[in-house]
Amino acid sequence: MTAASGFITKGTLCFRVHRLRRKGSRDVIAGRGIHSKVKSAKLLEVLNAMEEEESNNNREEIFIAPPDNAAGEFTDEDSGDEDSQRGAHLPGSVLHASVLCEDSGTGEDNDDLELQPAKKRQKAVVKPQRIWTKRDIRPDFGSWTASDPHIENLKSQELSPVGLFELFFDEGTINFIVNETNRYAWQKNVNLSLTAQELKCVLGILILSGYISYPRRRMFWETSPDSHHHLVADAIRRDRFELIFSYLHFADNNELDASDRFAKVRPLIIRMNCNFQKHAPLEEFYSFGESMCEYFGHRGSKQLHRGKPVRLGYKIWCGTTSRGYLVWFEPSQGTLFTKPDRSLDLGGSMVIKFVDALQERGFLPYHIFFDKVFTSVKLMSILRKKGVKATGTVREYRTERCPLKDPKELKKMKRGSFDYKVDESEEIIVCRWHDSSVVNICSNAVGIEPVRLTSRHSGAAKTRTQVHQPSLVKLYQEKVGGVGRMDQNIAKYKVKIRGMKWYSSFIGYVIDAALNNAWQLHRICCQDAQVDLLAFRRYIACVYLESNADTTSQGRRSRRLETESRFDMIGHWIIHQDKRTRCALCHSQTNTRCEKCQKGVHAKCFREYHIR
Repeated sequence: MTAASGFITKGTLCFRVHRLRRKGSRDVIAGRGIHSKVKSAKLLEVLNAMEEEESNNNREEIFIAPPDNAAGEFTDEDSGDEDSQRGAHLPGSVLHASVLCEDSGTGEDNDDLELQPAKKRQKAVVKPQRIWTKRDIRPDFGSWTASDPHIENLKSQELSPVGLFELFFDEGTINFIVNETNRYAWQKNVNLSLTAQELKCVLGILILSGYISYPRRRMFWETSPDSHHHLVADAIRRDRFELIFSYLHFADNNELDASDRFAKVRPLIIRMNCNFQKHAPLEEFYSFGESMCEYFGHRGSKQLHRGKPVRLGYKIWCGTTSRGYLVWFEPSQGTLFTKPDRSLDLGGSMVIKFVDALQERGFLPYHIFFDKVFTSVKLMSILRKKGVKATGTVREYRTERCPLKDPKELKKMKRGSFDYKVDESEEIIVCRWHDSSVVNICSNAVGIEPVRLTSRHSGAAKTRTQVHQPSLVKLYQEKVGGVGRMDQNIAKYKVKIRGMKWYSSFIGYVIDAALNNAWQLHRICCQDAQVDLLAFRRYIACVYLESNADTTSQGRRSRRLETESRFDMIGHWIIHQDKRTRCALCHSQTNTRCEKCQKGVHAKCFREYHIR
């Protein structure tokens, strides 16, 4: 297996290479232990080699850097057709570019491919030796006793789904987007005159495209009976939507930071992070991980990421609650543009930034969970000094020579066997546990005891068996999946409409993340009247398109628009009526109606009518 990392320039692709020694591996490009001289290869060869090793479980990714001048005017536009079939379109000049490979000299079996230029070998800094002891951990963190008055306040307000969504896309954010879009259009000598009402119609169409999608977005406005969508067509005219969407903008081009690859959307990222953190549930357990925003264009900080459902796109560092509420996010730019801190790698530095954002609400004993991409004994030490608990799987070379039983020896022992050691000075435990495979887990807050029995599937016997499970393993398995839950929610009904701008897919990701967060708050605040994620999105799309529709155009003035009260889920009762009328949903005769909406509706149609 060959792993590589690097960045693309106009003519040459520079890679730093790490190769895992393995019998039968295919040597595609030069690596550690093979050649010390620089050798050229092709990106296409690297990609083909990665595809041939589908059976390998190791994660591989390639970082493709954006243009040198990411703040330049030309980067507003992407290449390709907006409605063309989406795929991994890499130009031939990139696929056949030379790959410069160099001895890494790190001595690490690193299968995480990060953006970094080729560097000269540096002498390793001698670190003080840790003293490891065979005993359980004795953490000195305080217990979690914090309450969450903000959530209690939200519960008392009984906000509708639209009200919850507008906690994030609030009036200030809407006006900001309107002003920046109008400014950008004016710079292009176009008098757009966008209003907040029209922007909400555009947002409504983007949300609706998550569960109703056409091969071409113009089909929403076609008069053909197989495609016409009256809710969209009555809300905003097609040409007006196209004009607004083409000029949608989020930053002043005259004040962009040339060193920031995401300068075009940086003001929006800052605003959304502020709103996400302001309304986040105050919880003890959080997950940190990587999410992917799908993108197949030719520009932007795009990565090829093996092991994720979305393999090509922007990598997003995400911190979530254990249930999947996105608290903080930051698009990855690689180590070329983001310098790691505190002698940590890039992933560990992102964890520290997330913790700093959490501690803006108070220095509480938060507990963060992450996987082996981020975990190291050094990171656990830093988090412990900041008063933050942390648990995560860890690669062997990051355990700082913790003397545990050899994995081969542990595999010969009974399933559920484990070995562990604790660092005497900083109370950091490393445990090696034998399950279906051998896994290393590190923590600064949770120890071995109590050891419980857990049911595991046995492939050989085709039955479930009871095996011993240390406490830190059990807690890690229960709490680590927050980022995965968020990804699952976003992937179900993600925004399908994209534009020519290279960051248009990233804007859809932000909208989907805000909808996911609003739904998470709905599950917490409205436990008596919960709806699923699809009904929640449909509710918001319908309200935005109906209540913000353009009624000034000829032929629409007589259309009676239903207000948000239809969907507020408050005070709707089904009552008997003497005169039979048409059902507002199925249009057949009914003798019942909604007392609040004053619309005829069957009992069987009542719920669906109030969530569509």
